[in-house]
Amino acid sequence: MKGVDTIARIRREFFVRGKTIKEIVRELHVSRNTVRKVLRSGATEFTYEREVQPLPKLGRWKAELDRLLAANEAKPARERLTLIRVFEALRALGYEGGYDAVRRYARTRRRETKRSIDAYIPLTFAPGEAYQFDWSHEVVLINGTTVIVKVAHVRLCHSRMLFVRAYPRETQEMVFDAHDRAFAFFKGACTRGIYDNMKTAVETIFAGKDRLYNRRFLQMCSHFLVDPVACTPASGWEKGQVENQVGLVRERFFTPRIRVKSYAELNAWLMDQAIAYAKAHRHPEFRDRTIWQVFEAERGSLVPYPGRFDGFHAVPASVSKTCLVRFDNNRYSVAASAVGRPVEIRAYAERIEIRQDGRVVGEHPRWFGRDRTISDPWHYVPVLARKPGALRNGAPFKNWVLPAGLERVRRKLVGAADGDRQFVDVLTAVLSDGLPAVEAACQEALGQGVHSADVILNILARRREPAAPITIATPDALRLRHVPAADCARYDRLRRPCDGTFADPGDHERAEAVRHEGRL
Repeated sequence: MKGVDTIARIRREFFVRGKTIKEIVRELHVSRNTVRKVLRSGATEFTYEREVQPLPKLGRWKAELDRLLAANEAKPARERLTLIRVFEALRALGYEGGYDAVRRYARTRRRETKRSIDAYIPLTFAPGEAYQFDWSHEVVLINGTTVIVKVAHVRLCHSRMLFVRAYPRETQEMVFDAHDRAFAFFKGACTRGIYDNMKTAVETIFAGKDRLYNRRFLQMCSHFLVDPVACTPASGWEKGQVENQVGLVRERFFTPRIRVKSYAELNAWLMDQAIAYAKAHRHPEFRDRTIWQVFEAERGSLVPYPGRFDGFHAVPASVSKTCLVRFDNNRYSVAASAVGRPVEIRAYAERIEIRQDGRVVGEHPRWFGRDRTISDPWHYVPVLARKPGALRNGAPFKNWVLPAGLERVRRKLVGAADGDRQFVDVLTAVLSDGLPAVEAACQEALGQGVHSADVILNILARRREPAAPITIATPDALRLRHVPAADCARYDRLRRPCDGTFADPGDHERAEAVRHEGRL
């Protein structure tokens, strides 16, 4: 077909200059039928679309290609092969044609099988108005082991600022920790939070937007002054920003697969990447500014950060006679005084806190494996006072790392007949005097060439006694009214002669006065 420039010349020559069809054919070197078609149709452009695609090479391979494409579409999005990989799989089966034929066939097949596309309305948000929250699952290598981590995503709807943090699970305490860390980073929260109907937040879904939220989740929202809003079930477009963020983070941060040593290293790296991305990319609405610059301007509109929320998940538990409680398929030790009565376990994102009657009886880093016992040897020291022999073979005391002074005393007491008993006495003193004081006493005793428990306890006792005051204040009742004068001649005058009489008659009266005043 002729181009639009030729069609334009034909129309001008005929309608403007009044030339005949014969003259136009002679000057433009086009056929008479073409000129007639242009003049009769009134079109300014003609296109040609092939109605039937022969695909000679692909003909007998269509069924096999359909099978490969259908199997690929049935896989999860992260596991689907690219069309190049599908083409290579077809070549491995014997197909000798080119990739372009496979690409055209796959495009036509997708157009025929794809349902109609829904239309949406773009949304706009004021500064500090709303944020969106969601989870995603990513694959990383942590300390050489392939692990599926759960990544919490928070996105400010106005500035598009993103926050991501990885966790081992999606439990409620992880939700609390993610919100707390995100709002601490943003230095504030929005007035509205948009969520899907995750079980850690929503307990019951009613008609419309009515929801019965979890009590602890509402406490968190009340702490940060956030009004929670749940999306319609299976309507991810209602929080499309954070849904898009999941794909962006997966493509830019988790591809290729990350290799780290711990969750702490992974989260520090994710924070750096999020900030770098925000500083390097333009805001989609305010093209003259970056996402970071718009976020800095939005901070003034956020609800001020009120401080850390005590985001724990509490469960009751019983204490065994071995001072252990079970939680999440693991065992944690508590103080020996807690045996025999129930306790409350407060599970945080990274630690476990065990309370009894409002008093903390145990605290440990949280372990996310299975069938592991996490013990604190100091919890068992009161039991050692009655069973000192357990110091040698007790499981909590295996590989116990003590301060240098205590460890030296322990090694020196190993050979003594009652060495275990003496060292248990020293350890028991830690419960009342504190580890730094006992360690200092051990160092002092070792410096004097002794390591006996009696000497160490004596040093501790002497240090507990208050120091003698440097000066003593004299009460007013004991102060002398007449300050004595240093006059030795007075005593010479008071000496009696051999007959017992005074040399001076007035000396007798003065002596009586001196006695009366208590000066002799």
